[in-house]
Amino acid sequence: MSRTVSSWILSSARNSIVLRGKGRLYSVCIPNRNEIKWKLVFSKTRPCPAGSCSSDNIFSLKKAFRHTSTEEEQFSFQLSPSQINEILRAGELSHKILDLNGKNANSVLRFESSQLASNTPIEDRRSAATCLQTKGMMFGVFDGHAGSACAQAVSERLLHYIAVSLMSRQTLEEIELAVECMKPVLPILQWHKHPNDVEYREITSQYFESLRVYWQHLLDLDAELGFSLEEALICAFKRLDSDMSLEVQAPQENELMRNIALQVAFSGATACVAHIDGVHLHVANTGDCRAVLGVHEEDGTWSTLPLTRDHNAFDEFEIRRLKREHPRSEEKTLFVNDRLLGILMPTRAFGDVQLKWSKELQHSVLENSCDVEGLNIYQYVPPNYHTPPYLTAEPEVTYHKLRSKDKFLVIASDGLWELLSNEKVVQLVAAHLTELNVQKPQLAFEKPVNLGYMHSLLLQRKNRGVASLDRNVATHLIRHAIGSNEYGEVDQEKLAAMLTLPEDLARMYRDDITVTVVYFNSEAIENYHRNN
Repeated sequence: MSRTVSSWILSSARNSIVLRGKGRLYSVCIPNRNEIKWKLVFSKTRPCPAGSCSSDNIFSLKKAFRHTSTEEEQFSFQLSPSQINEILRAGELSHKILDLNGKNANSVLRFESSQLASNTPIEDRRSAATCLQTKGMMFGVFDGHAGSACAQAVSERLLHYIAVSLMSRQTLEEIELAVECMKPVLPILQWHKHPNDVEYREITSQYFESLRVYWQHLLDLDAELGFSLEEALICAFKRLDSDMSLEVQAPQENELMRNIALQVAFSGATACVAHIDGVHLHVANTGDCRAVLGVHEEDGTWSTLPLTRDHNAFDEFEIRRLKREHPRSEEKTLFVNDRLLGILMPTRAFGDVQLKWSKELQHSVLENSCDVEGLNIYQYVPPNYHTPPYLTAEPEVTYHKLRSKDKFLVIASDGLWELLSNEKVVQLVAAHLTELNVQKPQLAFEKPVNLGYMHSLLLQRKNRGVASLDRNVATHLIRHAIGSNEYGEVDQEKLAAMLTLPEDLARMYRDDITVTVVYFNSEAIENYHRNN
């Protein structure tokens, strides 16, 4: 990207009203001669309650690097390579599965994850955990909109709901007895978190009580066989969304807990969760996050296997589903400008009670709240709002039996998929994996040494240096997503420009990006098939 293009970005931001990207920002850019203002159409970004999200800016660009407005006098897109790396690697997370006695039977070898903010604070969240009372590992990516509150709550709670749904009746009874006797409860999950991941610690007790009510409900079902994995995933998604809706309706003496519940319910989040147990891979998806499998074919080529569908106005299945669920008189108003009711791009999501509750319930809850406007929650009922709910958190579940040629799984928020195709993502991960697996050749000198041979050696060294720039493959994907030119090469100037975009401009060019890549243990998978 040339300096001319960099200058064009800045001038177009100051003078143009064209917005790029998806339309779920609930805002329209209205420039005038001297300033850019943001007129809210539906909802502003919600700040976290005081004391609950002190680390929420951890993946936002440092103020020294990122401008706050396009109206700054001293505006520069320049960053040094070390500054670029510092920004891109701030959200890195990686975890390798322990190899016990040289016999790692886990089908997951390791995972690598990274995040990059566009919004301030970032609205994406991620989760990774090992199930302790059941088998398997879980990985989730959550894309928030209208604030980070809903994505935050779902990232903390959903994996617990899934784990509880999979527990045997005996285990649930043991946990309930421990709670009744005020004894330590068996740990449910072992979390794999970034040191700066945020938690709503002030509301943990309420979250636990809601989870307890859920497992008590499961015990009351008196079903010895329990759920299948698909049923458990669907039930967990729906139950958590229902609990978040009920919690904001319940009387709350604690004002902070009340405010958090309001922000969670009136913001929203899409979610994609993978559960991996041996060769059994289940992916539950609600919204437009995406999961893609990288497959190494026998002929040495790489292929792509999508495991999710984007739930939005461009998906024919979703259009037909919504038309079935609402009267024929609403067919022409269900989707306006490729958005649900003209408001939301995804057609499935957690939270977003504005598209689930009746008008009367919305009015009642907000009327009884203290400082709704201070929480940036605004009463807005879209036109033609007649037969709610229009939105569901019910996931679509895909099952895949892992093969030895299935090498990795990429789960990411749509910020990545808007910039890179499924095929390009698999290609980048495959190339990165190959580079790490190939032992670097020794730069041994042959005699006689000539200039051509020396040039060849120097090119080898240079190319290896470029290819191995990021050890974390998720960061590698983000670097290419925002920095690639028309030839698929990373343009350092474009990369710097995209990273220094000010807060009033960044969202016009890129969304928050969260990526988790799970590498599979081919040997363990092959052994399973051989023994079964």
